[in-house]
Amino acid sequence: MAEKEYHSIVVGGGMAGLTCAACLAKEGRHVLLIEKNRECGGLVNTFSHNGFQFDAGIRALENAGIIFPMLKDLGIKLDTVKSPVSVGVEKDIINIEGIKSLSEYGNLLQRLYPESSDETDHLIRIIRMVMKHMDVLYGVENPNFKDMRQDRAYLFKELLPWLPKFLLTMRRINRMNVPVEPYLEKIVKNPSLRDIVSQHFFRNTPAFFALSYFSLYLDYFYPKGGVGKLAEAVEKRFLEFGGEIKRETTIETVIASVNKVTDQNNTDYFYQNLVWAADLKTFYRITRTDGLTEKIRIKFEKVKDSLLEKRGGDSVFTLFVEVDEPPESFKRIANGHFFYTPSKMGLGETRWSETDRILSEHDKEDRSGILSWLDKFLNLNTYEISVPALKDPDLAPKGKTGLIISFLADYDLFKMIAEAGWDKEFIMELEERIIKVLADSVYPMLKEKVITRFSFSPLSYEKRVGTSEGAITGWSFREPVPVINKIMAANRAVITPIPSISQAGQWTYSPAGVPMSILTGKLAALRILNRYDSTE
Repeated sequence: MAEKEYHSIVVGGGMAGLTCAACLAKEGRHVLLIEKNRECGGLVNTFSHNGFQFDAGIRALENAGIIFPMLKDLGIKLDTVKSPVSVGVEKDIINIEGIKSLSEYGNLLQRLYPESSDETDHLIRIIRMVMKHMDVLYGVENPNFKDMRQDRAYLFKELLPWLPKFLLTMRRINRMNVPVEPYLEKIVKNPSLRDIVSQHFFRNTPAFFALSYFSLYLDYFYPKGGVGKLAEAVEKRFLEFGGEIKRETTIETVIASVNKVTDQNNTDYFYQNLVWAADLKTFYRITRTDGLTEKIRIKFEKVKDSLLEKRGGDSVFTLFVEVDEPPESFKRIANGHFFYTPSKMGLGETRWSETDRILSEHDKEDRSGILSWLDKFLNLNTYEISVPALKDPDLAPKGKTGLIISFLADYDLFKMIAEAGWDKEFIMELEERIIKVLADSVYPMLKEKVITRFSFSPLSYEKRVGTSEGAITGWSFREPVPVINKIMAANRAVITPIPSISQAGQWTYSPAGVPMSILTGKLAALRILNRYDSTE
């Protein structure tokens, strides 16, 4: 094999790229993983600041029948704990402890919206039905991480009896493959109640995916030491298998006809197989197809045109707060993973219509008008709050607590403000207002006990992860999704128009998350291994 020539090159060291690279290296393949940052993991990352450990992206993980089987397949032991969830609106907070907590959640909504009793009952029945579908959907360990020839007990006692239930469930799920907002409008007339349910989901999230949130609450777990320990464990295993990592390296060009990628330093790397596990728009922008057959070039251009005109999904704003208060004070209020809404009114038009108006009239809107909108937006919004030290006491200095506070944020708004030159002022105002909202409602200790704070905006995530529009889960649901979004077709999600190139990650399947990123990484590896083995 010539110098710098690899059996497989994987571009992108997030969970999809790490999984794919590790699975290939496990089978003895010569694999190079290329990552733009110093560390791998993407949004599955934990970092240290002033002795506090913070999770940069994902706050907790759900197994979904994928993560634990992947770890087992790679021979990885990961120390984890449950990550219990609390849900609160105004002063009414419940801790989710199991399926019985769904009734408590229904009672919470009944107390908040007594005039909508029948609608609440209907909503809870639907969520209960979705939970049963989820139990079937993830009822067995994902077969792609199993060796069917060796594990006959799994094949005959688990997988085959499960398949008919899975196929029936998929037909039922497909009926809910519509945006959650109009779906809820048919069953919930109270706009505030609709908002409380839907406003912490991405715009136009498919109804089934959105209403499965209660199942996800029960599935959350947390690696001891932080979410980033998952990525670290897979990276370590990849290196133990003999894999190589090229860090702080950005691929500038892909020349498909000669199986070559070139980095920012004009260094060439040759491959037999390429897996693109990074931003798909970037791949289609930088890939040259001259020298390939006309059929492949035409198909490539068709896919390219489809992808480049689409947008990434919603992004987030995340505030990290270091507090001179012991974790026990926060535990008395809620669990370490907390979805909290300070007002039962709901965002209403504040969320989308008013944001769209600000963006369309940015040349007319002054700073005071935007800040006035911001006050209303933050008082009505839903926050995802993570307290790492309540999951692992070693993640904060003794007697102190770190908070991670995030909410869905519009990339275009932050970009507009940055281009206007007052992004630092806006972010400072945003941070102060978030702390005030939570101090006045659920965490009074924030009024005087905050040591320091800092934040990541959608522009930060765009720079850090390299995703279009700073998206954290892939494509926007506001328009037809340009990639595979049916579970039954997941195997095809890794295919590109170029036979020697596969794709993986949050951009290849929608809606995406850590489990689907891992699954597509595995599927890309299987595609390569099966093709390679068949030609040996």
